[in-house]
Amino acid sequence: MSIKKHIPNTITLMNLLCGVLGVICAVRGRPYLAFPLMLAAAVFDFSDGLAARLLGAYSNIGKELDSLSDMVSFGVLPSLMLVHGAQETGLQPGWLCYIPLFLALMSALRLAKFNVDERQGTDFIGVATPTSAIMSGALCYSGISLPLWFIPAFSVVMGLLLVSEIPMFGMKIAKGHKLLDAKRIVFLALAVAAIVLTIVLRLNWSVAVLLIFGSYILENLILWILKPKS
Repeated sequence: MSIKKHIPNTITLMNLLCGVLGVICAVRGRPYLAFPLMLAAAVFDFSDGLAARLLGAYSNIGKELDSLSDMVSFGVLPSLMLVHGAQETGLQPGWLCYIPLFLALMSALRLAKFNVDERQGTDFIGVATPTSAIMSGALCYSGISLPLWFIPAFSVVMGLLLVSEIPMFGMKIAKGHKLLDAKRIVFLALAVAAIVLTIVLRLNWSVAVLLIFGSYILENLILWILKPKS
């Protein structure tokens, strides 16, 4: 039995492990631990696909395992972080604090759609779950003072973007395509600006992460709005 075919699935399981540990931290009100674990899960999520390509170790089990792991790390975990964040703001009545669970439901729907949608390869239709999760996690980790209504509203908007039909360019470059095109150059410029702004204003590093992913979504929304409708 070849060991190499199990390497991608092992990496995927590390994604899941980070997600489960992050959930435990989120439930215990420790976003300063939950968010780094989410980022570690994202690294493993990227690495399992890379390992599968390099080793030629694709499998149907790996595809299903990847979605199940992503549901925990990028669906349940960010939702629980946002629930805790809403509770910290003192939002009343208390049931409003659970609106962020909507994000978990939409993440599940998004992952299920992705598995059966043949249109999504290099690029995406709707916001990808890791993007939504990292934005949510960065928002909670940053400690930014937010209005009471912000987290519930953010959760609903992000949940709807997950299952939307808005095209989102991916950062993976398809074979035969240019390494950098105009939209990716603009995104990289915005990312650099976000990092510089965060450093100049001496903000928490997670603010740069929040601005970078927020700029990515905003750029795609603008491109979608300006795209000529057939």
